[in-house]
Amino acid sequence: MIIVNNRDKVEWHEGMTVQDVLDAMGYDYALITVTVEGTLVPEDDYGTQTVPDGSNVGLFHLAHGG
Repeated sequence: MIIVNNRDKVEWHEGMTVQDVLDAMGYDYALITVTVEGTLVPEDDYGTQTVPDGSNVGLFHLAHGG
């Protein structure tokens, strides 16, 4: 089980990537920052960075505007 933003739960599976977590949460924002266990994950690594079972993942949608 993955905990997202200290409240939501996502079922974990072998080989799960950051992109899998984003897809499971329905996040497709252009500006998003991701941490896994407090470590920032570069956007270029979302498709390859695996997420271990039991991880705490932070997904932060960056809003902009006036």
